[in-house]
Amino acid sequence: MNFPSIKITVWDFPLRLFHWLLVLSVAFAIISGELGGNLMDWHERAGLLILGLLAFRLLWGFIGTANARFCSFFPTLNRLRAYLDGEWRGYGHNPLGALSVIALLVILVGVTVTGLFANDDIASHGPLFDLVTKHTSDWMSGWHDRFYTMLLALVILHLLAIAWYAIFKKQNLVLPMLTGKKRVEHDEAATPVMSSAWSVALRFILAGAISVAVVWSVANGGQPFVEQSAPPPAVVTPEW
Repeated sequence: MNFPSIKITVWDFPLRLFHWLLVLSVAFAIISGELGGNLMDWHERAGLLILGLLAFRLLWGFIGTANARFCSFFPTLNRLRAYLDGEWRGYGHNPLGALSVIALLVILVGVTVTGLFANDDIASHGPLFDLVTKHTSDWMSGWHDRFYTMLLALVILHLLAIAWYAIFKKQNLVLPMLTGKKRVEHDEAATPVMSSAWSVALRFILAGAISVAVVWSVANGGQPFVEQSAPPPAVVTPEW
């Protein structure tokens, strides 16, 4: 029996906003980091923006709407087996797509956190450079480069996957991330339970406020999460 296709809401506005801001900020961070020079200050600012976006996404993965929550798409063995057997039914991330999303988030956390402590042995260093020794900062710098290489590889795979779905499966993965809606077969999945607009707005404000606080603290050298030691009192030499 053939069922007519219907459009359902898949991705909420906060998640879509996060996605496209992350795309732009990561692209700018890559370009500014490759060009270097005077753009390194902007590279650091892009890193702080990415930090805030990642903090928001981690929070939204627990308090966001149904499809945004990690529990709804985490690629368990049963879900992966069902997908490979052609028995998986859903309207959000499929289990293989979920693996890609989680891998990207993990690598982005790695490249961002290490960048906070990194240095280039010239003039640029991360906002938390003063909290660690030079040896630790150099170690972080090495891992920053390694995570960066892994990130480039995952971005390329991500783009290839989007192209593969568009060409061979005739599925546009970009449009739903713009509109929030996806066309599915009537029997493919149950209509998702949507939260009220007020509930989503309040959670969005809460997650956004916490993310801004994290960025502000890191940009100010770790305050208030790391207690800043007071400078030693000035020694006044009496004049005789």
